[in-house]
Amino acid sequence: MKSGYVSIVGKPNVGKSTLLNSLLGTKLSIVSTKPQTTRNRILGILTEGEYQCCFLDTPGLIEPDYELQKLMVGKIKLAIRDADLVVWVIDPWFKPPDDTLDFLKSLTRKPIISVINKIDLIPKARLLPIIDIIKGLDVKEIIPVSALTGEGLEILKGIIFNHLPEGPFLYPIEDISDNPERFFVAEFIRERIFEFFRKEVPYATCVVIEEFKEREKGKDYVQAIIYVEKKSQKGILIGKNGEALKKLGAEARREIESFLGRPVFLDLWVKVKEKWRKDKKFLKEIGY
Repeated sequence: MKSGYVSIVGKPNVGKSTLLNSLLGTKLSIVSTKPQTTRNRILGILTEGEYQCCFLDTPGLIEPDYELQKLMVGKIKLAIRDADLVVWVIDPWFKPPDDTLDFLKSLTRKPIISVINKIDLIPKARLLPIIDIIKGLDVKEIIPVSALTGEGLEILKGIIFNHLPEGPFLYPIEDISDNPERFFVAEFIRERIFEFFRKEVPYATCVVIEEFKEREKGKDYVQAIIYVEKKSQKGILIGKNGEALKKLGAEARREIESFLGRPVFLDLWVKVKEKWRKDKKFLKEIGY
């Protein structure tokens, strides 16, 4: 038996969350075309035969500007230090110089493999120059994949399995994550915010689950508060006659019900919390 932690790291928008979801065969990490969608460390557990991979999806590597981003970078560092293997994800437009690999090596001596994602978006001939660039760097393996189409994922899994240390499984074989259901409910609401709203609004929002009541009869009750930093952002989220919030709630509820496998009554509220992204105390209270 082999098991271990595998951290998925890289710059924003290279497809780390899509890769995790595709490797697991189920949706755990929210995805968006906007960068910096992932804010927290997300554990996804893949158990196949005698192998158990505990994947850690991480926020995109950035230079932090405010307290929330500093905490996000802190979570990346912890995930790298905890890992038995690091999967460094890049896209086909990767160009040196890039200090990501130096950052990874400063935190771990464990093996680092490079995954070139989104190969479905370029002609195969364009992969060769990128592979030549990566060959000049100190990585154990280079694997081109498409997390979207699945191309190369079985090869990637085999390589990851080979690098896992021997040892018993770390989690029961039926587990897919250690995050509670309410965490994923909040994430699915936040995903819809990133999908429906533009510019600064998604980045100025966070979602807190105030109540999560499971019921034997009838729908589960979920009350969620969406915090924003300005009154104008609250108005945008609610929309004229509450239409924007109703649409957001309906779409998020469908995603939540699909994930939980049971009906849900979703009660959404919007509140203003000025400069919450810079408020250490508030960030700690809501789990960052």
